Amino acid sequence: MTRTRIFSGVKPTGHLTLGNYLGALRGWADEDQHRADALFCVVDLHALTVEHDPARVRRLSRQAATLLLAVGLDPRLCTVFVQSHVDEHTRLAYLMECTASDGEMRRMIQYKEKTERERARGGSVRLSLLTYPALMAADILAYGTGEVPVGEDQAQHVELTRDLAVRFNQRYGQTFVVPKATVPKVAARVMDLQEPTSKMGKSHARTSGIVYLLDEPEVVRKKVMRAVTDAGSDVVYDRAERPGVANLLDILAACGAGDPTELADEYDSYGALKKDTAEAVVELLRPVRERHAELVKDPEYVDSVLRDGAERARAIARPRVDAAYRAVGLMPAV
Repeated sequence: MTRTRIFSGVKPTGHLTLGNYLGALRGWADEDQHRADALFCVVDLHALTVEHDPARVRRLSRQAATLLLAVGLDPRLCTVFVQSHVDEHTRLAYLMECTASDGEMRRMIQYKEKTERERARGGSVRLSLLTYPALMAADILAYGTGEVPVGEDQAQHVELTRDLAVRFNQRYGQTFVVPKATVPKVAARVMDLQEPTSKMGKSHARTSGIVYLLDEPEVVRKKVMRAVTDAGSDVVYDRAERPGVANLLDILAACGAGDPTELADEYDSYGALKKDTAEAVVELLRPVRERHAELVKDPEYVDSVLRDGAERARAIARPRVDAAYRAVGLMPAV
């Protein structure tokens, strides 16, 4: 029986956060790599769609790859690699641009949001910001991916990928597996501790509401204890009316303490809730920080994992991308 193939990735536009871990990375390590043929990637090409510092992108790409191993991804069980090390991603991206429509690209929510931010800053909008969903589709389709574990904010991209796969197959013959998105049931979206109606994003300018995976314990405690709560004083789980408290309860529940609604009944003050949440997060991240420190001291091992991962990914992707090139009418190389 053929195992399901999974593909997902992290973008090195900022330091990885508690939201990344609870919403994606922990599930990859605890479940996905054990039940499927899984590929996990640092999607560094996606970091180039906005103004960036090349040295910072390299540094964050290395850190992200190291953290993927630190959270428990095992190269004996899954494939860990860097996107730009496998040329098939960009080869297939152009075919996806030739399959997608301008209207589809412009309807993407993230394009609209990022375009508004760039223009508000007085910056120009790069063409790659419009077309990067085609590259994301290529990331997924190159591997015959069946499932894409993503946060809720990325589900639209997987739907576009599905549409492009179906359209390509109808036009040129059966070439791609049509993937589906799988969204974690608990803590799929961890919110900013200072702005609990906004996602905890790694590239936000304000960092006081963001817990990073490599934050020291005292920094974590300080950020959680200063988290914005709500006007009331009773602890109630209500995402709409009490987003600050709900976010803390979601985080505490995701750290292994149970159901957020039931947890609310155990607290009669925000202070106690914050204290327990802070300690739960510190203990959750402790082994990640410790393993990361070990891996930083062994760069040759990290290099070997990424090198082997790229070779494995290339071997999987190349036959399908070559088939797609033939299907659209391109001459094979001689």
